[in-house]
Order: sequence, then C-alpha cells, then structure tokens
Amino acid sequence: MESKSSQATNVIRFPGARSTSNPRRDQRSLMDAVYAAGSLSIDAGDRTTKAMATRLTIFGFVVIDEVQADGSARRLRASEAIHASTACPWRVSKPSGRYRMDEDWPETDRALFAALQA
Repeated sequence: MESKSSQATNVIRFPGARSTSNPRRDQRSLMDAVYAAGSLSIDAGDRTTKAMATRLTIFGFVVIDEVQADGSARRLRASEAIHASTACPWRVSKPSGRYRMDEDWPETDRALFAALQA
C-alpha cells in the first residue's frame, strides 16, 4: 500500500512567517479599520496610507477630511485628495450616507448629482 505523503508536490513553502493584514499596508484592512473605529487619523507625511485612502474615496467607501493647523477639518473631494500635499494630517471616516453634497461644492459638481435628488 502506498502512502499519499510520499507523492511529489509542486507547492513550495517559503520560509518565514506570513504577514498579517495591516491597515497601513492593505486597502481592505484600511477600510475595515475605518468602519470598525468610525474614523482613522493619518499622519501628514504618510503618503502610502493617503494613497490607499484616496483610492477608497474614489469608489465612495470612505470620506477624507484634511485637518487644518487650527484644528478645523475641510472635506476633500477625490480630485483634491489625489493632489493633496503632505502638509496636513487627514481624518478618514466612513460616509454618513450613500450620497452627500456639500454646500461649498461648485455648481458644476452639484449638477452631477441633480438626477439623484429628484
């Protein structure tokens, strides 16, 4: 009788521990951390996490507020977040609703959601 353990396999196990998911390295983990906590702060110079948050904003999974020097927050649109500097930290949070319009949005941006309001 032949044992199955003696058969050859083409799966190679790489040495070392497997990496665990980390909100600072993985988009899904970042989104899960934001949804679990309600919001997450991102340091001003953390370009990698800001890039992930920007991608999640484009798809509408999170919203980004830029925290100003005086402590006030300014909501960033996805187009602004792409070009945002590393001068200010961000607060990433889950959206309050599916669609949200700010009063300070330009009329051209508000026109994009006109059909959704009817």
